Amino acid sequence: MSHLGDRLSALVDGELDGAERDRAHAHLASCEQCRTEAAELRVLKQKLSTLMTNAPAEAAMTKRLIAMTGPGGPMPPRRGATRASRRPGTRGPRSARRRRYLMLGTVSLVVGLGTAAFSAGGGGEAAPGPRITPPVEMYSVEHAITTGQVPFAPPASSPTASLP
Repeated sequence: MSHLGDRLSALVDGELDGAERDRAHAHLASCEQCRTEAAELRVLKQKLSTLMTNAPAEAAMTKRLIAMTGPGGPMPPRRGATRASRRPGTRGPRSARRRRYLMLGTVSLVVGLGTAAFSAGGGGEAAPGPRITPPVEMYSVEHAITTGQVPFAPPASSPTASLP
């Protein structure tokens, strides 16, 4: 790294203001290492700027590559050609297909067994839970108050039921 650091790159790019540029030039006048590095940066900047003039050649190359991939372009290699180019000891697409089917079969078996176990109830009898009886009389009274209609006839054992 030079003594000027990032300021040297800014000087070559013309980004320094008056006072900073004057200090950098004063340092370059007395420092051989920074002068050499500044000269190398200027050469690099010049080479990079000439790259942009070669852009039409790059565009032509891009067009040729795109044309190759379009209809009528080169054909992909045949399946038999890939077997010949394979290294000995490597597995081919059939082996991968077999592994895929084996994996699919294993997953199907595990899911099927899990579903069967879940459907069967998972084992022994569980203890019955508490029996909950809803308070029907409370609901019928609430219904009668809300609608104004009595939903049930009075019980047979009441004194009003025995009267003619």
